[in-house]
Amino acid sequence: MPEEIILLTGEAEAPHLASVLQNHRPELPVFIAQNRDQVEATCLAPEPAGGSRRLIAYCTSVIVPAAVIDEMSGPAYNFHPGPPTYPGARAASFAIYEGAGRFGATAHVMEERVDAGPIVGVDWFDVPDGVKFMDLELMAYKALFSLFNRLARHLATDDAPLPEISVQWSGRKTTEQEFQAMQELVADMSEDEIRLRYRAFG
Repeated sequence: MPEEIILLTGEAEAPHLASVLQNHRPELPVFIAQNRDQVEATCLAPEPAGGSRRLIAYCTSVIVPAAVIDEMSGPAYNFHPGPPTYPGARAASFAIYEGAGRFGATAHVMEERVDAGPIVGVDWFDVPDGVKFMDLELMAYKALFSLFNRLARHLATDDAPLPEISVQWSGRKTTEQEFQAMQELVADMSEDEIRLRYRAFG
């Protein structure tokens, strides 16, 4: 069993995620990191005697350095609020713009490249007609928490890597800069395009 878990996540999420893990193993030490400096300081410290350390990133924009990932005795995992078909930033917005019928959340092995490691879990759902990007983001966030709950027992109690599933990343990796560019309107856009962009990008 892992001797401790490092959670790289936000202040609001941290206590809820820690509670889920400790429901399966109450004595499990869970340490919180919210930025790159904190995750480096925590993960590069000497491992606890006689045990391993596991790094879990959840809904974070922090890019974990390769030196940190390599220091882990087993795989580190990232929980991504978007499906394997929409890697990168602002996945919900681009899914709406492209007319995706399904969306979801992904858990995968962390690698130096963003949204590139083997996938260990996906939670899919249908995209409602006419949904706005903030509502789809909320649906993905709920799916992500459900996925975390599903994998939490293994993460808290088993040193073995999570089994990889037969799902691959696909689609183009989007960026925050592309999201911002799609918010810009030009004079010759059709009314339908303006409405779609407003629904997808705000």
